[in-house]
Order: sequence, then C-alpha cells, then structure tokens
Amino acid sequence: MKYKLLVLDVDGTLLNNECQISKRTLSALLKVQQTGVRIVLASGRPTYGILPLARTLELGNYGGFVISYNGCQIIKAENGEVIFERRINPELIPYLEKKARKNQFDIFTYHDDNILTNNPDNPHIQQEAKLNNLNIIKEEEFSTAIDFSPCKVMLVSDDYEALAGLEKHWKKRLAGTLDVFPSEPFYLEAVPNGVDKANTMGVLLDMLNITREETIAIGDGVADVTMLQTAGLGIAMGHAPDSVKVCADYVTGSNEEDGVALAVEKAILAEVHASEIPLDLLNERGKYALMGNLGIQYTYASEDRIEATMPVDQRTRQPFGILHGGATLALAETVAGLGSMITCKPDEIVVGMQVSGNHISSAHEGDTVRAVGTIVHKGRSSHVWNVDVFTSTNKLVSSIRVVNSIMKKK
Repeated sequence: MKYKLLVLDVDGTLLNNECQISKRTLSALLKVQQTGVRIVLASGRPTYGILPLARTLELGNYGGFVISYNGCQIIKAENGEVIFERRINPELIPYLEKKARKNQFDIFTYHDDNILTNNPDNPHIQQEAKLNNLNIIKEEEFSTAIDFSPCKVMLVSDDYEALAGLEKHWKKRLAGTLDVFPSEPFYLEAVPNGVDKANTMGVLLDMLNITREETIAIGDGVADVTMLQTAGLGIAMGHAPDSVKVCADYVTGSNEEDGVALAVEKAILAEVHASEIPLDLLNERGKYALMGNLGIQYTYASEDRIEATMPVDQRTRQPFGILHGGATLALAETVAGLGSMITCKPDEIVVGMQVSGNHISSAHEGDTVRAVGTIVHKGRSSHVWNVDVFTSTNKLVSSIRVVNSIMKKK
C-alpha cells in the first residue's frame, strides 16, 4: 500500500451535522483498516470525548490512535495508554483567570470526565459538556481549584472582537510560553507552546517509522491546515473555508455528503489489490475480534481464493473434544467475507446473507483445520463462495456455501 496512516479531524469531518458517523463512512473506514492502513482521530476534543468514536470505528482492533486536545495527547486506542503528552504549567492559570475576569470572559478546562468552570450556566460550556458526555463542576476560585497541569484552558465569550483583541495581545505577551488560537468564534484556546495537530502527528510518525509521504490527512478547519500541509496527501472537506482549501492537495465532498468516504474510496480503496492485502497485519489486528477469539489466521488471499486456518482447541471444540460446527461456519464466513471485501468496488459494501454447511466428518482437539474459499458466482448484487474445510491430513470436514450481498453505499 502507498499509504500507511490516515489522520482524520472529527467535528465537521468524520462527523456529519448530527454529530454522527454515517453508515457509508463507517463502512469505508472499517474497510480501510482491513487493508492494513491505521487510522488516527485528531481533534480539539478532550480524550474522554473521542474514545467512544474510536470504539465505534474499532480502532483498537487495528492499531489505531487518538490525538486529543489539538495535539496535547496521543493515546493508543487498543488500551487507552497515553504515549505522548504536553501540559500547561499550573503556575500560569492565575494569570489566565485574571485576564478572563478583567474582560468578563468565562473560563474552563478539562479534568478526566469533568469540565471545571467559573460559570456552569454558559450555554457554550453546557454544549461542550453535552457533546463530550462530561460533568460540569463550578469553581468560584478557578485558579485555586486547578491543582493539576491541564492540557488546555478555554476562554468563552460572544464578544468576538474582545476575544480577538486578547488573542493578539497574548500572541506577543505569551510567545514561547503558550500558544493561543480561536477554535470557534466564541472560544479562545490556550495550549502548551508548540503544540498543534501537525507537530503531534509528526511525533506519532516517528514512533511508527512512517514517512509523511505515506500519510493522508483530512480536515475542515483552520486548526487542520498545518496537518494537511504536513501529510503526503492533504484533503480538505467540501464545506471548508477557502483559506483551508487552498492549503490542501484536493477537495472532497462535505461532511453531509460522505466526504471522508469519498476521499478514502478514491485515495486508498480504489488502489487495493488482493496481492497487496497485508495478512500479517490483519491477523495481528483481528486478534480481539471474533476471528482472533477463535484463533483464525488468514494464510492466503487472491481475487478468487482465500485460505485460513483455525485450531481445534478449547475455543472451538465441543465438550467431548471434536470441532464445533458453529465454529466451522464462523471460519467459512470469515474467509468469504474477506474475499468479497477485496473484490467489490470501493463504493460497495458487503453484507453476509446466508450460510449453509454440510458437515461430512470430524476434526479432533489438537488438530488445526484449513479453510479454502473459492468464489463460484461473482454477480453485481451478490457473491457466492464455496468454502471447504480440511484437517491437517487433508480429510474433508465440511463443505459450506456462503452468500454475500453486494450493496451500493448510501
């Protein structure tokens, strides 16, 4: 594969205007990961607000990551481990609070699953809490309550000109100490010096030994510009401001038009060939899925033939020591599912419709069975696979038919 890493902004990019991942985008991103490309969610959201999205996309099964707080943290989706972190010196908080009070701005920060703020009634702060499923804790003496090092501090006001004036002042006053920028017209963010999505993406690339040329980034906002410029392929959403679009290599559809799905179908999925499917990565990243729980391992893939193995052990046997028929059917569906996914078009999805098996003989505990799937019908709307399962001595155990429906993404 030409690309190894896909970095996605969240709000306005991955999510539509209802703050949801569309069915087409979800299907495309799952298929992208099944080709061996890792996905990174890069957002200004707190970590707690991104992890549910990472679980929906199954990033933990495919070696994905989360970049939160606009670059302050990198988290392994597999286990939640923080592998990179930058925080604000808490000694700076009284100064930030003083300026907020002087300008009659509200102020807040994040701590675990909480928002700490001087004004819990501010509608923007309430919306932020709702969006990320956070609790709001009121702190009259804000700086006194912050006895930890926050990742970022937010000032809130509907007086956009006053926020812009403070931003201009702080860019001079806090240069080399904190970086400040507006993430929304009513938000002014303060983050550790030198932290942004692009710089943190660079840290992750070094950790993974991936080059920028092997990276795709997709975003829609000003905070995404450096990320788009750093990636080998920078893609702007269709609704992004012109100032963002001119910094990208090309422009996809909007977040209401499945822009992310359109982009990855063109840049990644259209280039996939069966011989390029990295079976070792699929096996590694599928270890927490059903196939991993049953010990299934892909061993061969081509456009019309898929092979995999499965041990007969405590996970797949019946109580009296022979291979369970249900595990055999799961093996067949795993084989046929991969086969259909790598042969269908980028704008299509695969849905399993029917499986029927003839169990001919038994396989005993301690053996390893081998499944050989061959496609017997490749139609526009359906694929039919024949999957034969053999023992290690080449005795036929089961012969199974799997029907997959091929549907256009909506």
